[in-house]
Amino acid sequence: MQSLFQILMLLLDVAWFFILAHVIMSWLISFQVLNVRQELVGQIWYGLNRILEPLYGPVRRILPPMGGLDLAPLVVLLIIYALRIILVNNIAFFY
Repeated sequence: MQSLFQILMLLLDVAWFFILAHVIMSWLISFQVLNVRQELVGQIWYGLNRILEPLYGPVRRILPPMGGLDLAPLVVLLIIYALRIILVNNIAFFY
């Protein structure tokens, strides 16, 4: 059962990494450091969007419109961190 705990923690870590990469890449695209018309950048950008949209979509429907500010990644990161805390505090169930 400990392996189940480790797999869940790994999945949360991977999701955390993808969200941070998406946020940093969105900043770099906004400040025109990266260009989406470049093939590699465009593929990574659209791939991250397709992976993360199922996580962001429900959160965006709940959050009120904030103009150009998207708080969905922040909320999803907080949810992932809360899930990590819940898993660590209940680690006894995995033994």
